[in-house]
Amino acid sequence: MAVIAFREALNQALREEMQRDERVFLMGEEVGAYNGAYKVSKGLLSEFGPKRVLDTPITELGFTGLGVGAAMAGLRPIVEVMTFNFSLLAIDQIVNSAAKMLYMSGGQCGVPMVVRGPGGAGHQLAAQHSQALESWYCHIPGLKVVTPATPRDAKGLLKSSIRDNNPVIFIESEVLYGLKGEVPEEEYTIPLGVAEVKRPGNDVTLIAHSKMVHVALQAAADLEGEGIDAEVIDPRTLRPLDTDTIIQSVRKTNRAVVVEEGWNYCGVGAQVVDTIQHQAFDYLDAPVLRVTGADVPMPYSKPLEHLCLPDKTRVIEAVHRVTYKG
Repeated sequence: MAVIAFREALNQALREEMQRDERVFLMGEEVGAYNGAYKVSKGLLSEFGPKRVLDTPITELGFTGLGVGAAMAGLRPIVEVMTFNFSLLAIDQIVNSAAKMLYMSGGQCGVPMVVRGPGGAGHQLAAQHSQALESWYCHIPGLKVVTPATPRDAKGLLKSSIRDNNPVIFIESEVLYGLKGEVPEEEYTIPLGVAEVKRPGNDVTLIAHSKMVHVALQAAADLEGEGIDAEVIDPRTLRPLDTDTIIQSVRKTNRAVVVEEGWNYCGVGAQVVDTIQHQAFDYLDAPVLRVTGADVPMPYSKPLEHLCLPDKTRVIEAVHRVTYKG
């Protein structure tokens, strides 16, 4: 195992897949000469040249549409959006073209492309640049949605996403780019739609994705000191969702708390709770609770930003409520 940063793991995935398959190419704002806004594409332009690493104008609708057409023509584009907040400018191409083309063509024309980039809050990026939009894309039939939390998962899931024959929304947390972790040095992939138990436990199930996985793990470590054994599950892929792993855990622990950065109303966690209520209701000893971001646009103020985001204290309070510890 090599210990590398999250951004380096993504860079390795891009490089390896571009070496493996000449149909794969990357495009987006500043991905080439600048090596990417977050240096994820560092060195790729010099290795693969401007025909496979394309710097684009600031026109998300345009270059995402170009990616859809390229995928329909047999290539495998990776479209980087500088932040997923900007993907809203391309949502027509993603939702009305990429997601629906296979269905509308009667299975004749697929769109094997990846739309990737950072999502969620950074550090004082305020209301227009701090949104966790994965629930928007999870709502759309025809899209797959991936949210890695560790360098190992980032690399393995991105490689699988590039090889997938469907459009994949791949959302990376901006604050995780510098996170270091163990990554296998040999070739590997991680299949989409398979969750991972990040920490085994018996008393309560914590379900979290992206950077909230680390918040859940911090909470679980503190809860251990209280004698509460929390299991932490990372779905890794939100659509398709690995419901079997989640339900198996809840049937064991009999309690669940869902943690997500996004807003409460119509969030990803609502779908997870609905799944648990339908498939594990008879096993529950307490209602399933959710810990989410505050239902407001993100403030610029650092103290207010911290108040808006879920933290381990709020997760622990929710666990106390379902385990009757306070």
